[in-house]
Amino acid sequence: MQATKEMMIQEALERMKLLKLHKNAIDEFREEGKLNLSEQTGALYWLSDEQLELVRRWESETGNLAYHVIHCYTEFGELLNLLYVAKYAEEWDLDRSDLDAGSAFCYVMNLDDGFCSEFGIIGIQPMIGGVRRIW
Repeated sequence: MQATKEMMIQEALERMKLLKLHKNAIDEFREEGKLNLSEQTGALYWLSDEQLELVRRWESETGNLAYHVIHCYTEFGELLNLLYVAKYAEEWDLDRSDLDAGSAFCYVMNLDDGFCSEFGIIGIQPMIGGVRRIW
């Protein structure tokens, strides 16, 4: 079943609570649809206009809803790891199980080499109100 936008927003809010995101990040998403970005230390920031445009374009192309972004630098490029709610509700139970286990199925956007952007599983860890990628 394809979920409505409202269903996706409610699912995103539940996942944000599950990840122990800072209350301000959850409130901003609920009230304004505003995304927050975690740096590798877990510190929270708002996305730049350029980053937000990339995320919104991806959402438009896929029909998915991003609810948080993890920004990091790796040996294979600068990455935006998009934590998102899929447009198909039957995927949500598995996604929540992954979060409980310290991993997330996400879209990894490689800003240095778009060819290397892909869907995949990453290891995550809640930290000081944000989330950091650990593998």
